[in-house]
Amino acid sequence: MIFQYFDLKSEQSLLRISIFSTILLAVVGIIFGLLARSSTIIFDSIYGMIDAVMTTLALIVAKLITNSTSKDFINNKLEKHFTMGFWHLEPIVLGVNGILLIGAATYAFINAIDSFLIGGREILFGYAIVISSISIVIELSLGLLIKKANKEIKSEFLNLDSISWLISASMSLGYLIAFSFGYIAQNTNLQWITPYIDPLVLIIVCIFIIPMPFKTVRQALADILLVTPSELKSQVDKVAQHIVNKYEFEYFRAYVARVGRGKQIELYFIVPKSWPAKRLEEWDFLRDEIEKELGKDDPDLWLTIVFTTDSEWAE
Repeated sequence: MIFQYFDLKSEQSLLRISIFSTILLAVVGIIFGLLARSSTIIFDSIYGMIDAVMTTLALIVAKLITNSTSKDFINNKLEKHFTMGFWHLEPIVLGVNGILLIGAATYAFINAIDSFLIGGREILFGYAIVISSISIVIELSLGLLIKKANKEIKSEFLNLDSISWLISASMSLGYLIAFSFGYIAQNTNLQWITPYIDPLVLIIVCIFIIPMPFKTVRQALADILLVTPSELKSQVDKVAQHIVNKYEFEYFRAYVARVGRGKQIELYFIVPKSWPAKRLEEWDFLRDEIEKELGKDDPDLWLTIVFTTDSEWAE
């Protein structure tokens, strides 16, 4: 049972592992941060707690999306209130999570500059080195594990989560370098520089990591605003034009949007008014043909196909 709960081939299981590891590492980090009197380690651990909350929210959304595309979801109480599904929640969570990552790194950057300007901060390097080493091993392992597993799952949630772990590992590496140098420099001619090591390395790390979530935030914003993805639009246009040519319709109109992992497609085919009447079964057969070409087995495809002789229905 526990192996099913932590299945490495499941999006939800990987998110559970990420949440559990984040909370555990954050608690240990806060303890060591207090022992080392390091505001950097304490902040990093509190940020980890925030990330765990966002990952939990991502897990809930992922489960809702999966359940909403199953047959068991029909007649469910939630289905009555969310008849359009839950795809729209995914870009919102991704956008908020990405913005939090950028905001946290920006705050750390400003805080590091402020610390540097007021003379740095004396810390106990021994405790700081221990927690930094532990953090690097856990964060790097989880980041690579999730990234590798996501090559088959192809989840935006897991993609952002793996980036988050690798960002954290990069920050921890920066801390380890700073704290190790500070430990060595104690009681030497370089003693005066030790208070400045931590904020200086943190500034460099933040400059490197702040731009990393921008791509995810930009994609989430595009999904929220229903910006038409050019690649998907080209695919839909190609299929629709083939149907127009094959059955001699007048023309078509396609409306395409990506909402998280969901693809929403509305196709309107303008039928000549001179055509003889067709049975509903014949129109349904044609819809099945179009659906098959667009990806019938895709559970995240929301497809609407309309045949009409009135062009105003397509505008």
